[in-house]
Amino acid sequence: MFLKRLLYSYTKSGHHLGPFRTAQSPAATTTHFPGLPSLRARLSSSLDFKDDPSVPGTTSLFNIKKSIKASPFECAEGFACIRTVCPVCHTEPGSEQVSAKETIYINKTTGTFTCSACRHLGRWEYIEKFFVPYGKSAKTVQEMRKLRDVFLDSKKGGPAPVELPGGLAIVDEKLAGEICGELGLDGIPPASLVQVASRWDARYKHLYVPLVDVESAVVGYKVLSIEKNELVERTVPDTNCSGLIYLKCLAESKTVASAKSKDQSSAILVLNVWDLLALSTAKINAIAICLPHDLKSLPQQCLPGLERFQKLTLWFNYDTAGWDIARNYARKLEERRCMFVRPTDAHPTPAKALGLGLDLKLIYGKAQPILHQSITTFHSLRQDVLSELQNIDKVQGVKWRRYPTLNKLLKGHRKGELTVLTGPTGCGKTTFMSDYSLDLALQGVSTLWGSFEIRNTRLATTLLRQMAGRPLDVNLSEFDHWADEFEQLPVYFMTFHGQQPIKVVMDAIEHAQYVHDIQHVIIDNLQFMMGVSEESKHLDRYWKQDAIIASFRTFATRKNCHVTLVIHPRKERDTDDLTTSSIFGGAKASQEADNVLIIQDKRLTSVRGKKYLQVAKNRYSGDLGIMPLDFDKLSLSYAQKRKKTEPTAGGEPFELVTSQ
Repeated sequence: MFLKRLLYSYTKSGHHLGPFRTAQSPAATTTHFPGLPSLRARLSSSLDFKDDPSVPGTTSLFNIKKSIKASPFECAEGFACIRTVCPVCHTEPGSEQVSAKETIYINKTTGTFTCSACRHLGRWEYIEKFFVPYGKSAKTVQEMRKLRDVFLDSKKGGPAPVELPGGLAIVDEKLAGEICGELGLDGIPPASLVQVASRWDARYKHLYVPLVDVESAVVGYKVLSIEKNELVERTVPDTNCSGLIYLKCLAESKTVASAKSKDQSSAILVLNVWDLLALSTAKINAIAICLPHDLKSLPQQCLPGLERFQKLTLWFNYDTAGWDIARNYARKLEERRCMFVRPTDAHPTPAKALGLGLDLKLIYGKAQPILHQSITTFHSLRQDVLSELQNIDKVQGVKWRRYPTLNKLLKGHRKGELTVLTGPTGCGKTTFMSDYSLDLALQGVSTLWGSFEIRNTRLATTLLRQMAGRPLDVNLSEFDHWADEFEQLPVYFMTFHGQQPIKVVMDAIEHAQYVHDIQHVIIDNLQFMMGVSEESKHLDRYWKQDAIIASFRTFATRKNCHVTLVIHPRKERDTDDLTTSSIFGGAKASQEADNVLIIQDKRLTSVRGKKYLQVAKNRYSGDLGIMPLDFDKLSLSYAQKRKKTEPTAGGEPFELVTSQ
């Protein structure tokens, strides 16, 4: 490839060309691009877009629309994206003649664009330069055409398109009836399997349903099979799939032509293929759409495929997790057009409702807007209260598998809360927090690590060793296996180190929460993030820390995301126990926190001293107590080992104090 990478583009004035990065020498760059000013001085990072949570988009929505409107192209603003003609694919810069009308979709929140022709994903800064305004000089237009060639060449190394496995049978109505029997899809019309263009693997009894993008190109597929007498579904690719499955719900329509004649501006979003097929039995004038990754994430590449719908009804699992994720998804999709089927036993998912003989159309008709007003009444909250009471175990949060005592004390890990962890220097706060977060990540809790004190490489090494349960430096043959397993976890790392302005950090966190649906943010540690600078010496450190804590508290509540802050304690005598008053700074940290965890280390002050975790504050249930911490050096883990005399779960003994 002549040039592999291209960088950020014009400055705000729009008269300068962006920086490049080339695999050749600087001389070669000058030869191929005569007249480009100071390219060597602008060499920087890569053009290949990486969805890095630490690098959020910097361009405002106003500037994006302004750049497009100044060019010959039209700008159409949708719910979540801006739609316009791609200025690169088959389009000559500076020409008012558009030879083809490939479309790009620009996300209004992140500024990320997706090209419908080549499915290239990139940041707005990479393509902004190609929206050449009217009246540009011929020299500038000529330079833009050269840049266009480089840009197109850089996209050739993109990921190969996803194809269905070979040797699959095309499903017709006769075969569809047999498949419904094989997979236990009771009550599902065979015609619905034909409509979604499914394929059947008769040898392994696997059903393949293609996922298509906004241009109806296959970009992935769902695989349905029976395992242990249960219907199992998985997605290929398993992350960042941009495809959706569409199914018309018009049961009364006998032909495709009559279905198309209906005005369908409404869509019903479901999480799996079984729910999608169940909706084909309902006489609803809407399109049923299956999302690619269940409750794990909604990639922003999927949003263009939903732009044409004026109303979206989210029909997810009738539990608290489904309700929380639906609210996060609604923010991506634009809350004004989103409805939600409230999660109660009377309103189960479509497949369960079909099995129970419930009227799907009647349940769909009871969907309510997600967007709440500033003032509400108990009548509006009644169904939410009922849902919480019916799903009390799930309301308590995700249970730890390594720490059963924490489950008894904290009841679980809940979204929207703020946890403060403190302990003396060298007691193992970071090691415990990595083990604590790994337990949750293994259960699908998307985690963003912000380690300002240690390098990400060292942190990842610790997490990998805790996952493997043994040192990998003496078991290098197992590294690839465990590394592959770890790559599947929803764990992301911020690349900050040392002092960073809180605004920059919060921009990165909000970007990651939007793109990757982050559910748990860890900041290790707060004082190290604050750092020491010329500016900060004029500020009161307590005031500065309180402002940072307030920012994280607001983020946790507004984005329904759990935030864990590691904070060092004040200097106390070694013989004294740490308390909530020992947390460094003012009282705001302990006041704002929903949970306060303190590692008490008595090993240096007593011959038989122990180290244990103390739950000093628990706003959810009020239960306080301690959990012994026995460190396993081989696995770098504090995971509790169950007593051999205990046949059931229960873990280590603990002291329980109920607050009044």
